[in-house]
Amino acid sequence: MANRYNFKNITVVPTYKEFVDIILSKTQRKTPTVVHKHYKISRIRGFYMRKVKFTQQNFHDKLDGLITEFPKIEEIHPFFADLMNVLYDKDHYKLALGQLNTCKHLIDNVSRDYVRLLKYADSLYRCKMLKRAALGRMVTIMKRQTENLQYLEQVRQHLSRLPSIDPNMRTLLICGFPNVGKSSFINSITRADVEVQPYAFTTKSLYVGHTDYNYLRWQVIDTPGILDHSLEERNTIEMQSITALAHIRSCIIFIMDVSQQCGYSIEDQFSLFRNIKPLFANKPIIVCVNKIDVMKICDLSPNYQKMFEELKNDNIVIHEMSTAISEGVVELRNEACDLLLAHRVEYKLKAKKNDITDRLHVAMPQPRDNKDRPPCIPEAVLRKKNSMDVQNGNGEQKSLKRKLERDIEEELGDDYILDLKKNYDIDENERYDIVPEIWEGRNVADFVDPDIESKLLALEREEEERINSGYYDFNLDSEDDELKEIRGLAKQIREKKGIMKFEQRMKQTNKPKMPRNVAKRRERSLSRLRTEQRELGVEISSDEEGNHWDESVDPGIGHPPLKKMRTDEEGHVRSSSKTPRNRIGVKDEKMRTKVRKMEKKTQTKKFNINARKGEADRHIPTMKSKHLLAGKRGNGKTRSR
Repeated sequence: MANRYNFKNITVVPTYKEFVDIILSKTQRKTPTVVHKHYKISRIRGFYMRKVKFTQQNFHDKLDGLITEFPKIEEIHPFFADLMNVLYDKDHYKLALGQLNTCKHLIDNVSRDYVRLLKYADSLYRCKMLKRAALGRMVTIMKRQTENLQYLEQVRQHLSRLPSIDPNMRTLLICGFPNVGKSSFINSITRADVEVQPYAFTTKSLYVGHTDYNYLRWQVIDTPGILDHSLEERNTIEMQSITALAHIRSCIIFIMDVSQQCGYSIEDQFSLFRNIKPLFANKPIIVCVNKIDVMKICDLSPNYQKMFEELKNDNIVIHEMSTAISEGVVELRNEACDLLLAHRVEYKLKAKKNDITDRLHVAMPQPRDNKDRPPCIPEAVLRKKNSMDVQNGNGEQKSLKRKLERDIEEELGDDYILDLKKNYDIDENERYDIVPEIWEGRNVADFVDPDIESKLLALEREEEERINSGYYDFNLDSEDDELKEIRGLAKQIREKKGIMKFEQRMKQTNKPKMPRNVAKRRERSLSRLRTEQRELGVEISSDEEGNHWDESVDPGIGHPPLKKMRTDEEGHVRSSSKTPRNRIGVKDEKMRTKVRKMEKKTQTKKFNINARKGEADRHIPTMKSKHLLAGKRGNGKTRSR
C-alpha cells in the first residue's frame, strides 16, 4: 500500500524542445531514411506515410505515459487529494493534464488527415512536402504546451519531495501551536531528523518518522504549527496540518506549552484545541503538556487547573512530559500506541462485514448460585444411543456401528450391485419406477407414437410404388417454347454478367484518378479568340516576336494550324504565352550576359560540389560505407540500409 502513494517514480517531464528532439530523432533512427524518385509511387507514399504514423505514435505514447503516471485526484486517498489541492490547486492541475490529453487527440487527427492526403500524392516532392507539413503541425501543437509541461515538471519535483505517508498505517499525529516542542518529540522517539529552532514555523511541511512498539511498526507525523484563526485565513503551511488531521486515521497528540515560552497564552492554546476538535471526531486524543521542567500543571493558577479538569471530565487523556530532559517521552508514545490499538480493534468489531467470524459471539456463563447444571441430553438421542449398544457374551456393553456400503461390498464380493435407490424416502412400490425424460418442460413419453414402425413401413411401400410407376420421371422434350426461351435468355444474362465482371476486374488499378477540374478543357485561349473574330469578319494580327502560328495562312480556313512547341535559348521546352525565366527582370543584352556568368559561377560553386544539377535537384546520393566499396568481399550482400 505504501508504494501506491510513492510519487518519486513519476518520469521527468521534458521541456517542449527536449520533447520534440526526442520524438523526431527517434523517428529518424527507427524508420528508413533512403527513398528515390524512380521508385514506384505506392512505395514512395508508403515510405512517408510510415514516417508520419511513427511520429504520431511516439507523440501519443509519450503523452499517454505522462498523463497516466501523474496521480488522479479522484483515485487517490482523500488526504493526498486535499494536500495536492492545497499545494498546487487541483483545478490548475486538472486543466494542465486535460490540455495534454487534448494535445494528444489533436496530433492523432493531424496524422489521420495527412495520411489520407498522402494516399493521393502523385510525386516524391509532394509526398515529402506533406510529410514536412504533418510533422510541422505536430510540433506546433506541442509548442503550445510549453507552459503546461513546465508546470507539470514543477509539480513532479514537489511531489517527489513529499514524504512517503501511508494513510492506512498505524499513525501518531502531532499537532499544536508553533514552537511548543512537536519536532523535539518526534526526534526523540524516531530516527527522523527534523530541524529544531527557538522560533516559530521552523517546520514548514509534513515530516514522517517510524518507531517500533509491541513488535509493530508505527508511523509518526510531525505537522507544521497551527495558528488560531478561521479556516479561510490559514496559509499553505497551516492547511497541510488541517489536511492531515482531517483525513488520516490516527491517534492525535495535541502538545501544549503551559510555561508560555512558545509566545502564546494558555487561553489561546485551549481556544485552538476547541477550534480544531471537530477534526478529531472518532479519533483517540491525548493532550500532552510539554516543558514540565519549567512549569507543571500543579504550578498553574486554579482557573487554568480547572480547564484541565474539564478535559479529564470529557474522557480526554492528559499527559505531562519534557523533551529537554527526556521525561515522560517514551511513556507518552506507549500510551498513545495502546490507545490507538484499542480504538482500531473496537472499530473493526463494530464494522459490519459479511465474514462469518464477525457474526459469532462466544458467551461465557457467569455463576449465579450454587446449583449444579449438568449438560442436558435429549431423550431421543439417549434412546438411539442405547439401541446401538448391545451386550456381548461377557455382559459388557459393545457399540455397534452402522453398516456402510463399503462393508456390504466386502461381504458380497463379486455379487455386490450398487443400489442408489434403496434409501429413497418414498413409497417402496414407486421407488424403482423409471424416471421420465423431460425436454423443454414436457415429458418425452407423451409424444411417442406406439404405431410408428407400422406407419413407416406403409409409407416406404407407397414410395416404392410411385417410383416404379414413373411418377417422378421428367421429360425435357415436353417443355413448351416459352419455357425454352426463358431458359435461353437466363443463360445469356449469366454469360454477359460474367464478361462484365471480368472486364471490371481488368480495369481496376491503383493509379490515381485525375480530378475533373484538372482535365477540364481550357475555356479561354488566343487561338480560339482569333478563330471566333475571323468568323465575325474581324482580322487580328500580332507583331509579337515568336508567334506560335504563321499569319500568312489563308484566314478563310476555319481552324488554325497545329501548335508548335517553343524552346528557349538553352533548348528547354516552354509555353509560348510566357516570357522565359532567364529574361524576366533583365533590361538588355549586357545585363543578360552578366546574369549568365553569375549563373555559371553559382553552378560551379554551389551545385557541382554537392553533385546537383540545379536548384530543383533534390536527389540525395546514397551514402555507403567504405568497407562495402573497397577491398575484397565475400559472398555477402553489398548494399547497406
